[in-house]
Amino acid sequence: MRLTLKVIDDRGVVLSEASGEDEVILVHRSVYNEGDCVVLETDHPQHSVLLCLDNAMPAALVYVAEKACLFPIPHHADQKAYPPEAFGGTTHRLSARLMRAGEVPGRRNLACNPYDTSGNTQIFPHASANVSTRGEAAFAARNAIDGEKANAGHGFWPYTSWGINRDPLAALTVQFGRPVLVDEVVLYLRADFPHDAWWEQATLLFDTGDTLTVPLMKTHAGQRFAFAPKRVEWVTLQNLIKADDPSVYPALTQIEIWGRGD
Repeated sequence: MRLTLKVIDDRGVVLSEASGEDEVILVHRSVYNEGDCVVLETDHPQHSVLLCLDNAMPAALVYVAEKACLFPIPHHADQKAYPPEAFGGTTHRLSARLMRAGEVPGRRNLACNPYDTSGNTQIFPHASANVSTRGEAAFAARNAIDGEKANAGHGFWPYTSWGINRDPLAALTVQFGRPVLVDEVVLYLRADFPHDAWWEQATLLFDTGDTLTVPLMKTHAGQRFAFAPKRVEWVTLQNLIKADDPSVYPALTQIEIWGRGD
């Protein structure tokens, strides 16, 4: 499988590029400018890839659904959702490697992708929501699957979260890009008390039409809910019932969805 990593500017001009069979490493030796993007290309999509787009970011096991995948380099307010050192400086190491047969872990968290973005339709998992707080990056849907579970603060990394803008009809959907087998969900509510409130109940909707209503508590800890395995392509968190608390700011720090993918 041929893999290519490119950095392009806002006009599509290629600033740096590297290719390889099953694995590619690109060192981009320049400051990122506004409008720059990373492009991952493959001649055989619909495979799992171990992806790392910055030396200050973790590698992530993602499912590449399309031949070309785009990641806009964050700038200004968007940078708040990432480590301060990420995408900064003049030297950047990026890598992608095909996961070989038998190498993909068995049961794992299928809802972790620190390289998800609001416009992403190519690299999975992908999180989307019908609302987020003021449209700010620090409260975007993608934060709920970025792998960051620190929940005693809000508004900047590592306290990233999905904020619902006080909307009782808020809902978050995690898509996997292909059918996967899931059997457990773990919810980390944002717990910046007393600034934050919390939900006392939520409902999980599966694309099979099944639902699971779960009770929630005021806690910093992850709250686990196991169920019979279901083969699904997406899961939605909805019907969020706020607890009786003076704060109007319940939020979700992280959702983990455990099961088996490829």
